[in-house]
Amino acid sequence: MVVDDITSFDALAQAALVRHKQTTARELVDAAIGRIERLNPHINAVVTTCYERARERADRAAAGAAPLGGPFAGVPILVKDLTALEGTRLTFGSACFKDYVAPYTHEVVRRLERAGFIVLGKTNTPEFGILPTTEPLLHGPTRNPWDLTRSAGGSSGGAAAAVAAGMVPVAHASDGGGSIRIPASACGLFGMKISRGRNPEYPEPSWHGFSVQHCVSRSVRDSAAVLDATSGPVAGDRWWAPAPAGPYLQEVDAPPRRLRIAFTTADSLGRRAHPECVAAVESTARLCDSMGHHVEEAAPQIDGNRLTEAFLFLWGVGVAASMKEASRLMGRQAGAAVFEPITRAFGESAAGREPADVGLAWRPLLHIGYVMAQFHQTYDVLLTPTLARPPVPLGTISQQMPFDALVALLIEYAAYTPTANVTGQPAMSVPLYWTADGLPVGSHFAGRFGEEATLFRLAGQLERARPWAERRPPTSSV
Repeated sequence: MVVDDITSFDALAQAALVRHKQTTARELVDAAIGRIERLNPHINAVVTTCYERARERADRAAAGAAPLGGPFAGVPILVKDLTALEGTRLTFGSACFKDYVAPYTHEVVRRLERAGFIVLGKTNTPEFGILPTTEPLLHGPTRNPWDLTRSAGGSSGGAAAAVAAGMVPVAHASDGGGSIRIPASACGLFGMKISRGRNPEYPEPSWHGFSVQHCVSRSVRDSAAVLDATSGPVAGDRWWAPAPAGPYLQEVDAPPRRLRIAFTTADSLGRRAHPECVAAVESTARLCDSMGHHVEEAAPQIDGNRLTEAFLFLWGVGVAASMKEASRLMGRQAGAAVFEPITRAFGESAAGREPADVGLAWRPLLHIGYVMAQFHQTYDVLLTPTLARPPVPLGTISQQMPFDALVALLIEYAAYTPTANVTGQPAMSVPLYWTADGLPVGSHFAGRFGEEATLFRLAGQLERARPWAERRPPTSSV
């Protein structure tokens, strides 16, 4: 098999090639490594490699010493550099951790490996995953494979760029304010932010429960099968999502019932998105209508100002805690100067507040949970833009900007995704639209808490109606 031919297969198809002895795990690993080495100098998606570990695992499986089991046996994958893989460098995108080696493996990564995935390395992320673009000072910017002058999104920008370029068919990712869905939109991929408690947090619980771990993928079925392999809490986890009725993979090919779909192109502050993002939503709404769903323009009544203020405050608290935690992990005092200016500014934004303010900040966010739950009693799904703009040029979200101006830009650019992190409900970005300049623009769907099955059914239907898998960015053929 020609090496690049493998990249036309999604992860489940690659695993089938191994299972039917049409290729081997070692051949898949070597093919992926070859593409990383060829493409990464242009894209900068991968910041740490563990090739020998990967080759050894593939060879041991071939020799029968450690057989690979699970639905993804032999398939290469990359892990986001906010998540631990024992014995591998873990930088969190921060110069403070440039030489830190993880002493353990996160439970989600353990489950990925038990499902047969072979980890090749770690993907680029902004420092502590703070920003919706991946341009850390430590590793440099990740470039969008569709246009190397543009952002791949964040904070899972390295993961999305790697999959879009065909380095691997699927990559681990996490989402605390849109960090799966934003880069999925920017890179033309499918990205599902799962319900709070669907996957385990152990042993790295998120500060406020905003963040979840899953993946970015080219196909809907890969995302569903990955979730089948990783879902389920660990005893002691704070949140438990209700168990699904059956495997998510089965939902992808099952036709959804006639859904009531609300759509809006305005954010919670009443601002309309960029015309291309509006066009994407309106095109998707027409597609849903043509498939027999009931589609109408409607929006939940969310107080955008209270949402923004509370979310940013708690985000700053989390950043300040991460900076403080750095001293414990490194075994020495981590001075503020070692962190990026934006990180310091976010941490300082929470300084001087009283502990009681954390509890008070949660009150409007909890209220939004009730608002969304009531909204979903009428509508099964809410459709919005994923981002307020198409992928922005690198440097648009700049460390050199005054903090207030940068925050205003972040609030506008990533206005649509944080609500699902606050409420814990599932949401997905689906790649159904490209601009005249060839840039992908995602459509964002949010569903009821615990109802990933509904979203997977809808996503599968959309994928069949308007396939995107054959769309490949120009950089993937460099």
